[in-house]
Amino acid sequence: MESKRKWAGASALTVTLLLSACGGGGPGSSGGDFTGDKLVLAVLNDQSGIYKDASGPNSVKAVKMAVADYRAKYGDKAVVKEIEVTSTDHQNKPDIANTKASELYERGGADVILDVPTSSAALAVANQAKNHKKLFLDVSAATTALTGAQCNKYTFQWAYNTYLLANGTGTTVTRDGGKKWTILFPDYEFGQNMTKSFTDAVTKAGGTVQEAIPTPFPNENFATFLTKAGSSNPDVIGTMHAGGDLINLVKQFNESGLKDKGVELAVGLMLINDIHSLGVEQFAGTLFTDPWYWNMDAEARAWADKFLAETGARPSFEHAGNYSAALQYLEAVQAVGTDDADAVVANLEGKKVNDVFLRNGEIRAKDHSVVHDANLARVKKPADVKEAWDYEEIVTKIPAAEGFPPAEASGCSMKP
Repeated sequence: MESKRKWAGASALTVTLLLSACGGGGPGSSGGDFTGDKLVLAVLNDQSGIYKDASGPNSVKAVKMAVADYRAKYGDKAVVKEIEVTSTDHQNKPDIANTKASELYERGGADVILDVPTSSAALAVANQAKNHKKLFLDVSAATTALTGAQCNKYTFQWAYNTYLLANGTGTTVTRDGGKKWTILFPDYEFGQNMTKSFTDAVTKAGGTVQEAIPTPFPNENFATFLTKAGSSNPDVIGTMHAGGDLINLVKQFNESGLKDKGVELAVGLMLINDIHSLGVEQFAGTLFTDPWYWNMDAEARAWADKFLAETGARPSFEHAGNYSAALQYLEAVQAVGTDDADAVVANLEGKKVNDVFLRNGEIRAKDHSVVHDANLARVKKPADVKEAWDYEEIVTKIPAAEGFPPAEASGCSMKP
């Protein structure tokens, strides 16, 4: 315990919240069933870079909200007295994520790591979870490899994947007439996986991807890449970028004159924060797949109101996904009365879940993909925006069975 405290206090990148129950009770009240007499939930993400707004510090707050709601629900019947939430910045670099994950599991006492945007970083963390036999609940990384070729017993993909994004947006835009595509993608695991998923979806819908152009990650100047993409006279330029890269690309696309030539921009991954940062007029009319929207129904809005009071902003789907993942992890711990990873995994596998984020959710045992209903959305025109942050019109629901690939097709061979 003493070494854990020293390590946590020495890290300039770690912020700790210690939450204690008012009383004991339950099988974990003596601390005997919990390592170090407590639970440690670690949020590993981008705290300062291009994905900061999409997830970042506010995902830490979402996890703390989950802990507070767990405490409010169980009170003295909570099976563990102390719950610690820590956060660390991986800077979107897989080598740093790999090192930080190892430190969190070994010296930080983490029972579970949450979030981890940037697919290459998430794959590194998944490997550490496998090696340490500790849980990793991925929320913000989308590569299908996490529940496919590189799946493992201790990793779950909670919110979305590239198949969901492509199956919604790529299929719909192609069927609506955007037959000839050129794709721009950030040249790392996420962009590469997105490009494959979108190429498959566009092709199945009767379109063609003429060219896929890699760009540096991260990147600020997309002018040359947009010029090259436009030279093949596509119907659609598909951008597989996210966060700050997406904002830069969209702004430069709108300034490029390509829109005046009839070229449509299709966005592979977009969050509410991206629209808020650049302005709804820059994205108006854009069709995209959103795993969850804060104003999609009364339940989502009620939670978003609490989040707004905590953070001053409306939540992205990644914020809501982190809340859900943390809460369901705590519910599993409550059910099994221990932080033993194998016991928690056994409780989660196959569970049907409905919460503020997961609608018709199922935690699949075969590949640890968490499937749920999602939305095909369109960005509103400025005149249709009636309040701050209400930028999306839900075009249609994407049922879980249609949005995610069948488990049999995942390529996952589940091993510890």
